Amino acid sequence: QVHLEESGGGSVEAGGSLRLSCAAYQVSFAPNSVAWFRQAPGKEREGVAAMDASGMNVRSADSVKGRFTLSRDKDENMVYLQMNNLNPEDSAVYYCALSFAPTWIGNMWSQEERYHYWGQGTQVTVSS
Repeated sequence: QVHLEESGGGSVEAGGSLRLSCAAYQVSFAPNSVAWFRQAPGKEREGVAAMDASGMNVRSADSVKGRFTLSRDKDENMVYLQMNNLNPEDSAVYYCALSFAPTWIGNMWSQEERYHYWGQGTQVTVSS
C-alpha cells in the first residue's frame, strides 16, 4: 500500500534545529515532485518547501527562506527537511507530500490539490 511516513518532529527551544524525515513505501520519490507543508492550530495548511523531479527546481516559502532546506536521497527513497533557527511561529504539524506531476508552473508548488499522497504528519513545537 502506498503511503508516506514522517518522523523527526519534537519540541525544541527557539533558535534550535530539527531535521524531519519522510519515507515513501510502494512509491518512489525520484520521478515525482515532493513537498513539505505545515498546519498550525487555527490556520490553513501552507506550503513550506518543494522540489521537482529533477531536483534542480527547489522552492520555499518566504517565511522559511534561509532557514529550512529540503533535500532528497534517491538511494534511500527519503526526503528531508532541515530546519534551523526555529522560532515559535514554526510550531505546527508538518506533512510531506508527493505529486506525480514532475514539476510545476509558477507558484503551484504550494497548492495542496496537486499532491497525490500525504503523510500523517509530525508535530513540531518551538518554545520561546
